[in-house]
Amino acid sequence: MTMKLQKCRNLAITVNPIIRNDVVFHRRLLHNGPDTIDELLDRHVVKKDKTRVVDDEQEELLNRRRLTSTRREALSLYRDIIRATRFFTWPDSRGVLWRDILRENARKEFEEARFEKDPEIVTRLLIGGHDAVQSALDKLVEKQKEQIEKERGGGDRR
Repeated sequence: MTMKLQKCRNLAITVNPIIRNDVVFHRRLLHNGPDTIDELLDRHVVKKDKTRVVDDEQEELLNRRRLTSTRREALSLYRDIIRATRFFTWPDSRGVLWRDILRENARKEFEEARFEKDPEIVTRLLIGGHDAVQSALDKLVEKQKEQIEKERGGGDRR
């Protein structure tokens, strides 16, 4: 029915042109919009698309991948910390090895951040952890080089 009405309107516009002073004016009907409320709603209301369900599934898959990715990075960082603490073999003032103190602190910080869901915060923690491990190892290497230089310098004086 709607298609027939639209065809009739188009036909009426093309058949009944009004000519005034060699200019052709087409008579337009005032209302060329939808004829029913259903047509109006179909034209202007956003419909829930079935592809959105697929997008939700893809988003869930991406979230899982990110989670496993950050989980892998966190485990990698933890292993790096454990490896790096092997070099801290001297005791503190209480007689406890620095290696054990550093491992306990790392474990405590990882447990505190265990249930963090915000990816930005997790990324900051991972980057901060990598930077801290690297700077600690760099300082350790510098101190060991200074110690070796002192021993070599002291050996030359004898």
